[in-house]
Amino acid sequence: MGVERSGPDQRLRDVARAMRGVIELLEVYWTRVPDGFSPVTVSAPQLRAMYVIERREGINLRQLGAELEAAPSSVSRLCDRLEAIGFVRRSSSTASRREVELRLTAQGRVHLDRLRARREERLAAVLARASPASRARLMEAVEAIRVALTAAVRVEPPTSVAKPSDDAAGRPPGSGTQRPPGDGAERRTG
Repeated sequence: MGVERSGPDQRLRDVARAMRGVIELLEVYWTRVPDGFSPVTVSAPQLRAMYVIERREGINLRQLGAELEAAPSSVSRLCDRLEAIGFVRRSSSTASRREVELRLTAQGRVHLDRLRARREERLAAVLARASPASRARLMEAVEAIRVALTAAVRVEPPTSVAKPSDDAAGRPPGSGTQRPPGDGAERRTG
């Protein structure tokens, strides 16, 4: 005999399932039509790395790997590509010459700004189909989710996170600018 689930736990799962569905649809929607604003294609992992570097200016490769939960060799290759296209700059750490700090270049920032603007335009076109009352309720819900996610990012560091003393700036993982992290959806090529 199966156990029927109901109550608050099931409602939370239902909301999480609905949110997951929306996120998946957004990933498809944003990648379905070429952006056209940049001749450079950035993969989803590269875009995710750019979001982390933006949030944690001066992060090193080891810390970035912990944030991305990726092998050091993969993170190094990913950063090689981002550096080759001019979106990321590596520089020696002032704290330790053996460490390399990562920063977005002006070109990398412009790419993220344009990507965000394009995504907001496309999403606004979809949301225009909803009633003003529905959009107001959605805004309230989205803000509650943003606050909860921001708190979760600060409280739940990656599983292989470096010790806080390893961060040259002395910031905990995930701290930095208040810009919310991206969803990581982007076209993938080579």
